[in-house]
Amino acid sequence: MMVNLGIHRPALAYSMTTLGAGMMNHIFNFYYVKLFLNQYKITEGAFNQAQVVFMIWNAVNDPLFGYIQDNSKVPWCSKRRQSILYGAPFYALAFLLPWFPWTNYKEGDWLSGMHLMIALCVFDGMLTFVLLAQCALFAEISTRHESRLQLIKYNQVASLLGSSSILFCGLVSDNMEKFSNFQTFTVLVAVLSTACMCYTGIFGISQYEQKESSLERYKSDGSLSWSSVFTLTKQILTQKNFIIFVSMNFFQVLHATFCSNFMMIFADNLIPKDTLPSFVRSIMYGAGFMFPQLLVLISHSMLTKIGYYKVIMYAFYIEVFASVFMLIMGPQRYYVLAIFLTTNMVLVHASFSIFNLPIADIVDADMEKYKRKSPISSMVFGTNALFTKPAQSLAPMLVVAILNKYGYEHLTSKIDQPDPSLFLDLHGAMFYMTCLVPLCIAIAQIIIWTPYSIRSSHITSV
Repeated sequence: MMVNLGIHRPALAYSMTTLGAGMMNHIFNFYYVKLFLNQYKITEGAFNQAQVVFMIWNAVNDPLFGYIQDNSKVPWCSKRRQSILYGAPFYALAFLLPWFPWTNYKEGDWLSGMHLMIALCVFDGMLTFVLLAQCALFAEISTRHESRLQLIKYNQVASLLGSSSILFCGLVSDNMEKFSNFQTFTVLVAVLSTACMCYTGIFGISQYEQKESSLERYKSDGSLSWSSVFTLTKQILTQKNFIIFVSMNFFQVLHATFCSNFMMIFADNLIPKDTLPSFVRSIMYGAGFMFPQLLVLISHSMLTKIGYYKVIMYAFYIEVFASVFMLIMGPQRYYVLAIFLTTNMVLVHASFSIFNLPIADIVDADMEKYKRKSPISSMVFGTNALFTKPAQSLAPMLVVAILNKYGYEHLTSKIDQPDPSLFLDLHGAMFYMTCLVPLCIAIAQIIIWTPYSIRSSHITSV
């Protein structure tokens, strides 16, 4: 690996896409649910319909794009950096779709449901195309654990900078209260993100691209066909460690989506505004997205010494103990609740940030087992997404259904005057979801993750 002036250039090139995508993804996931529920006044039925369509598309497009990128002979698909370069502008445009209403929405307007469905599907389609190529680049820049830790290190710095978009967006727009400011900020983010990802598109070269021409690589791998899709997918799914990882990762995506979509809603309802003013809340929300990267950077030596398997397992145990502690403390401990909401989000996103390490090891194991000339990195990442991405739709659907059962829909209505007693039941439901969702998910993950067997890559020199 080439290192000039202390800069690990492949890691820098790789991490620039993380910076650009992070700025957009954090804002998108954090604000879109509240925007469509509270401002566009989408109905629960339309919200769920959009999420179902999104869930299907979200699951299908990852393995589809993964197979195309691994087997296409067209350079802008087959070369990882070119996929990022040409996909970046469209990714940024897709990010802007939700923030500009198509008309002056009224309560129950069917067009708001159509807007949500198209925004989710288009954004995820472009996100998948660009970030699958980046994920494949992670596995293909180097097979050495030390080099991959360098990628993780640079990636977390970039992710830390990218996650600050939540903090600045909250401060500029007063947590979306000043909507015109919010819209202007998202346009600025889209422009900056495109520039960052284009840097990866120019300089992010994998070791396989350095060693051989794209034409030689894809001639040896065969042509596009459904039979080869099924064959490769079957080979991936027969790996025990892949099934374990995907099962655990499904719950992680569910938990991360739950935190990102509802942290603001729960905090706004459970913690009085005079206890936690808007400025402090903006810092709290920003910390929920920024501190995970700091935690991963601090844990860099642990990843080197004990490996990602134990680090991930420790995070699950901490989530269990923290959830039980919060249940015991109760909902009236507002400062403790604010710390718990932030800490839980930090732990979930921090452990999720190192998931590229196990899946890269799975790519290596697949390549060794089937004696491939080059890894099918995009297909492995895409097949993982096939089973985990539906959690991104299930989480908001289930939580919104529960909230509306306890009166949240009436609480945000411009027409109805809600009964004050609704607050008690709704707040109780919110508090128990805040504690029990992390508790149940972490217990399930501990059980699933225990038999995972690739545990020594941190001490094995490849």
